[in-house]
Amino acid sequence: MFQLEKQVVLRFYSELDAAIHSGDELEIAASLKRNMSENAIWRGLYPFNEHTGPVAVASAFWQPLARSLKRLQRRMDVFMAGGNAIDDFESNWVVSMGHLMGLFDEPWLGIAPTRKMVFLRYCEFNRVENGQIVETAMYFDIPHLMMQAGLQPFPPQTAAHFVQPGPMTHDGLMFDAQPGGEGVATLAAINAMINDLGTWQLGLPLEEELARTWHDDMIWWGPAGIGSTYTIERYAKQHSGPFRAAFDERSKTNHICRMSEGHYGGFFGWPNFTARHTGGFMGMPAGNEPGEMRVIDIYRRDGDKLAENWIFIDLLHFWKTQGVDILERIQEVSRT
Repeated sequence: MFQLEKQVVLRFYSELDAAIHSGDELEIAASLKRNMSENAIWRGLYPFNEHTGPVAVASAFWQPLARSLKRLQRRMDVFMAGGNAIDDFESNWVVSMGHLMGLFDEPWLGIAPTRKMVFLRYCEFNRVENGQIVETAMYFDIPHLMMQAGLQPFPPQTAAHFVQPGPMTHDGLMFDAQPGGEGVATLAAINAMINDLGTWQLGLPLEEELARTWHDDMIWWGPAGIGSTYTIERYAKQHSGPFRAAFDERSKTNHICRMSEGHYGGFFGWPNFTARHTGGFMGMPAGNEPGEMRVIDIYRRDGDKLAENWIFIDLLHFWKTQGVDILERIQEVSRT
């Protein structure tokens, strides 16, 4: 029941987090070398993108982050493992989600430090084989950190902004094995939602469509720039409706991993889909070319429907494909 895979990732986190907390950059790299395969694939959101091997990952992401966010702590809200439905359950993945909290003492990505606490929202998928991590998707909400630093990377968002809590039920940390039937039910609920979503052409009014797979008091914990929203009615008005109205030419869904355990599950893609922006989303003008949506979704199921959803979208990458470099704009503001 994936307990060995969980132990591999928990050991990795224990070693990496201790090294990061102490600021020992050599030990950061060493902890990655001990726990990742030599040719491990690592995917991070823009501007990090793809790297191969533990040395490259340490140099590109973890060491610079440790220099900037001192005394870093990992605060997990969800931890789970399962087989990958996309490859007929051949590969096993371990997923964690929460925040990396630290003291923002040095610049990161050109963002000026605040010398105050900041929270970097993250979700990480790790594929484990033969006791090592061989593939990772590490998504994090950089605009959310920007906003904590007093910056406004986007026009005013349609939903609420705050540091997001974990599950309402406080049962997301599944260090022990879960009943297999619960994970099957969760995956079925996620698949039903994906099938309804399709290409936004089910033919039902939006709120009726959502009610097929979501509880009425659903919570959609969206990324900074969009925000979080509560209930089907507000989700339809504050995100789903405006989002669908602002895009066409949506491609089919393309996931690398889709998994579940207990009442939780999720997926990621690289990208999940492409769509052409016709104008208005996040207050931005239309684009000429389809843009890529790199997304992680994590779900909590209650009964036979979905109750909570945490979403990570690489908005910096998407807008860069549309000719708008949000990170460059913010760096200019930070320099002035």
